[in-house]
Amino acid sequence: MKIVSAEFLVSAVSDSQFPSNYLPEVAFLGKSNVGKSSLINSLLNRKGLVKTSGTPGKTRQINFFLINGNFRFVDLPGYGFSKAPRAMQESWQELGEGYLRERSCLRGVVMIVDARHPTSPLDMEMKNWLDHFGVPTLIVANKADKLSKGALRSHVDVLGGDLCPDSAALAHSAKSHLGRDRLWRLLLPWLTPAARGREAMP
Repeated sequence: MKIVSAEFLVSAVSDSQFPSNYLPEVAFLGKSNVGKSSLINSLLNRKGLVKTSGTPGKTRQINFFLINGNFRFVDLPGYGFSKAPRAMQESWQELGEGYLRERSCLRGVVMIVDARHPTSPLDMEMKNWLDHFGVPTLIVANKADKLSKGALRSHVDVLGGDLCPDSAALAHSAKSHLGRDRLWRLLLPWLTPAARGREAMP
């Protein structure tokens, strides 16, 4: 995929701020500090479009980005960590879950996990929730450069068996760009004009 343009659109704190529903969207989610922003920047070949932080839970809104004028990437708040008051955490959860359940132009979700760590109960809960609501999901094991080739293969196999037993998890590194081209190949069917909602899962 050749990226001609990539621009930030809006940080939404309510569904009234979401862009119009006429372009296909791919959403990215994962536990806090899993490297979600770095992965999106890697896909777009941009260093700072999506702001990264070493502070878990920094993304507190739904951030929309317009890519090539033809589709959007959507950065969802990380789950599993926040120092914010519980009421605020619940409002973020409600916003994110509402987006995932009801957004008609959502084609699918890239769920990001840490390649170094075993599947967590939170990851299993999130994947089960996505499956329950019929949200097409790709599992990406990020930070693959932190492991040896042998350890990476073993970890990715285990993560894939836990979270996507009918397919495979994809190893990715924002640092080395491992897996970037393959991830784009998997995303492209979601981004074609013919794709129509969640039934478009490849």
